[in-house]
Amino acid sequence: MSQISDSQTPDRRPAPAEPALDFTAYRHAVSDAVVSLDVHSGKVDGFAGALTASVTGDIHVLGISADQHSVHRTPGLIARAPQRYFKFSLIERGTGLIVQDGRETALGPGDMAIYDTDRPYSLLFDEAMHMSVVMFPKVLLDIPAETVGRLTATRLDGAGGVGAMIRPYLASLARDAADLDGHVARRLFRTAVDMVGTLLEANLGPAPAAGGHDTLMRRILDHIDEHLGDPELSPGQLAAAHFISVRHLHALFSEQGTTVSTVIRTRRLERCYDELVNPQHAHRSITAIALSNGFVEPAHFSRTFRAHFGVPPSAVRAEHA
Repeated sequence: MSQISDSQTPDRRPAPAEPALDFTAYRHAVSDAVVSLDVHSGKVDGFAGALTASVTGDIHVLGISADQHSVHRTPGLIARAPQRYFKFSLIERGTGLIVQDGRETALGPGDMAIYDTDRPYSLLFDEAMHMSVVMFPKVLLDIPAETVGRLTATRLDGAGGVGAMIRPYLASLARDAADLDGHVARRLFRTAVDMVGTLLEANLGPAPAAGGHDTLMRRILDHIDEHLGDPELSPGQLAAAHFISVRHLHALFSEQGTTVSTVIRTRRLERCYDELVNPQHAHRSITAIALSNGFVEPAHFSRTFRAHFGVPPSAVRAEHA
């Protein structure tokens, strides 16, 4: 598939059906569609690859097919273009090796894995492969990033349990996303992220004892979601509600590589996006949606929304009018 154009719709940008890509075109397409990557192949001549990509808000779903190759997210690339995303991949054909956080794990058909785009990783494929991928901001998971780090570059089984449910869902979503209506795509993409979270929780084992670090973070994230509409939501309010100091609160989020304000802002923007594409909210103005989700000034909301999603809220609303 060809490189995705920024001139396509803000909510869904599927690549059109085209002949297979040669190595140079594939290398550029993969980096443009996901995050900057260093791509290599021992079979440059005659190499064939293909990529389909759909985006709703800042959740990406991709289908990737290619001959033998490897991709590397290097420290230099991360320093130039940090991306606070998780990528969750399902291997549908071929075998590969994933490397991150000191772990190396072989993957085969039906296997799944999660990895962090803000830390170096490599994917190595010794034969032709096909995989489906969902990439999403870390803050969309209700699991602390530090906890997810215990599962990066590990094999998540797609043959049984929760894995057997998410495997066909992600495969069909990557295959058919281009044909979905914007609001439907948004709902299904968010469902995919929720399913990934459920699979990760199942593989993490029993929840920590009450009062533990992870439990506290989950309570704080739940509190943020429940009070997004409150413009007074702040680190001080959060700290007081959970009987900890503001300094301790900031330290908790710093350990996840983010800040309290970033998480609040991102979750507010995500909820606004959901409501802008939802026909049930078509009667509400953009300003009303912004104010109901904790923003206090329409112009600031519009600037913040555009900086986050790459398009103004009016463009998202117009696309779904």
